[in-house]
Amino acid sequence: MRRNDREITDFEEILAVMQRCDVCRLALHDEPYPYILPLNFGMEVEGRQIALYFHGANAGKKYELIARDPHVSFEMDCGHHLVLDEETGNCTMAYESVMGTGIIEILPDAEKPAALRALMAHYRAADFPYNPTVIPATTLMKLTVHSVTGKRRVKR
Repeated sequence: MRRNDREITDFEEILAVMQRCDVCRLALHDEPYPYILPLNFGMEVEGRQIALYFHGANAGKKYELIARDPHVSFEMDCGHHLVLDEETGNCTMAYESVMGTGIIEILPDAEKPAALRALMAHYRAADFPYNPTVIPATTLMKLTVHSVTGKRRVKR
């Protein structure tokens, strides 16, 4: 990381940034360009192991790409606001972000309810009642995070 002064090194702080984010951008291998898509997500942490959960319809390009190569990168960010310095004529952006890599997999039916609970916990509550008839029409994915970094620029 070029700007070490902005790096977030504390694991709990990285998790806190992730909790504040509402979209995770997933980058999949495609040719000739990477395929990037914004997704809602849920998160589980056991020790220092992070698992991210995503959902989608049962068909789509992302599943073809995952089947070909499950190695992915991800990015999420929050806390954006423009900081203007009218005296000097400069502006910058305050933000917090997390980036990482890992392996993504399609979950079997038996693991779908737990993944949906993780998603609901991120946006509402883990016990938020959802209609179970959506499960057969929904594909759930689990990203096991292998590396993660955080960065923050706080400026008022």
